[in-house]
Amino acid sequence: MNFKTLLMGATCAVGLALSPLSALAQNAGGNLVYLVQPEPPSLASFLSTSGPIGLVAPKIYDGLFEYDNDLQIVPSLAESYEVSDDGKTITFTLREGVQWHDGAPFTSADVQFTVMEVLKQVHPRGPNSFREVTSIDTPDDYTAVFNLANPAPYMLRALSSYESPMVPKHLLEGTDLRASDLATNPVGTGPFTFVEWRKGQYVRLDRNENYWKPGEPLLERVVGRFIPDASTRTAALENGEVMYGAYGAIPNIDAVRLREQDGFSVTTDGYSMINPMALIEFNTTKPPFDNPAMRRAVSLVMDRQFLIDNIWFGYGKPATSALSSSFDKVGLYKAGLPNYPANGDLEAAIKQLDDAGILPDANGVRANVTLDLIPYGEDWRRAGEYMKQAMKPLGIEVELRYEDVPTWLNRIYAEYDFEMNVNFFYQLPDPVLGVHRHYGTDQIRQGTHFVNASRYSNPELDALLAAGAQEPDPIKRGEIYGEIQTILANDMPVANLFEMEFLTVYNDKLVNHATSALGAYGSFSEASITE
Repeated sequence: MNFKTLLMGATCAVGLALSPLSALAQNAGGNLVYLVQPEPPSLASFLSTSGPIGLVAPKIYDGLFEYDNDLQIVPSLAESYEVSDDGKTITFTLREGVQWHDGAPFTSADVQFTVMEVLKQVHPRGPNSFREVTSIDTPDDYTAVFNLANPAPYMLRALSSYESPMVPKHLLEGTDLRASDLATNPVGTGPFTFVEWRKGQYVRLDRNENYWKPGEPLLERVVGRFIPDASTRTAALENGEVMYGAYGAIPNIDAVRLREQDGFSVTTDGYSMINPMALIEFNTTKPPFDNPAMRRAVSLVMDRQFLIDNIWFGYGKPATSALSSSFDKVGLYKAGLPNYPANGDLEAAIKQLDDAGILPDANGVRANVTLDLIPYGEDWRRAGEYMKQAMKPLGIEVELRYEDVPTWLNRIYAEYDFEMNVNFFYQLPDPVLGVHRHYGTDQIRQGTHFVNASRYSNPELDALLAAGAQEPDPIKRGEIYGEIQTILANDMPVANLFEMEFLTVYNDKLVNHATSALGAYGSFSEASITE
């Protein structure tokens, strides 16, 4: 299948003077200041899929493909691709004349190195996305031939700049990837080049004058601001200091107010690729959550609709399975599973614990636990307060812990020093890409973010995950994922809470910022500012 490159005509955006960053906002081509919340732990998107990294890195790096809002493939570093009849060979024709930001040429050697030595080795989702890729041939500088052990059609939905950023072989080969200088001084092929990261304040990216898309990017500069306080972020948007906030940067309570004001808009566009799910991860390797009855009881007592209505202001849908209900359209979702009540079932939760012999002491306490909270804003703090109250009638006494992003990531994914953790994961367009990493034994990868921190291991489930990844028949694949969901509803290593609906709040002067399925995790190459 071949694709013609889409070229956007160059237009001139009008500059916006912003008082806190006036020195950064004087170029005639227009400058976008947007919210990055919280501050990223690094800019190494080849090592971590942490949300704030995704708000910055895809402006710097390109992928082989991008995707429009209908999830259709849009050519990027790959101009075209061809799949063999047996599905085991995929040939990518690469774009010629692309340069890394340091002036070196982008070639098929970079693709081979990125996939085989980086994404398959150290990326959180790469080992699943590229699990079937056994080798990559590079017959010339502009051809990359992926050789697969089995067909993997889902892989073609995992090639964006956010999901699978192409990285420079000449700067990374032979280095310690986890200690790379690119974490703080990234070099990509994308529309914006890294200029400065002033810790605690902002990261600045300037227009790539040698970008391969003629006329793009339209903006001269993008500046990601770090503002820890939620009310200050909202005020910054209202007074024009920033123009854009996504992924909860503007709390829903303020978003629903701002959508009624002239000059501001709210959209849920730009999130169709990620399929986000709020959840609780349990540490299944130590008490009290080594007992599945405890895990089921917590899931049973959660009033999912209350969380949606009172903390996320109606945006969301109660979770009913390990898979999002959006997978129903491709025949993979199974309805009617136990232990997922929309409004909570305290009586059933208590019975779970009583039947398992987990009885209260003289003070009515069955367990004392610490609940870690994803450090991404006030909504998650409020959710933690609700969960603490919800678990108290079960005899579970909860202490809340809220730390900065690097400390939290290290605690959960490197040290495994937690009991239960509130988080959200992207289930993505296919379970192989976004769901398997929660549950597979091979996804217990200490130090890798957003994989199987629960350290749940079930050989029966591992076999089903492998079968689901390879099954080409949609009916049989649906049956396999039905079995997977049944097992997980009973074992409950992760309790899904609700299918999230993120909001983007923006100044109406900013246009063309949600032209891809990745929205804020896209490149902003087509965005511009109008009067």
